[in-house]
Amino acid sequence: MSLKNQDELEHTRSKIARLTARYEALRSEEGGDEELREMTLESLKRTINEFKEEIARYEAHHVTTR
Repeated sequence: MSLKNQDELEHTRSKIARLTARYEALRSEEGGDEELREMTLESLKRTINEFKEEIARYEAHHVTTR
């Protein structure tokens, strides 16, 4: 994925906020399948980091093209 414009940047930031909230909620849950929770947390963290990398690439490119 590659961000193409400011709208996509804002949508990606919104996604990060929602994923981060879900990550924090899941971290504080108790009970249930601990292994499944850990795998889900890892997946959420990986996705959050991928979105952050996309934002960094977009911002780095946007700064160099001004």
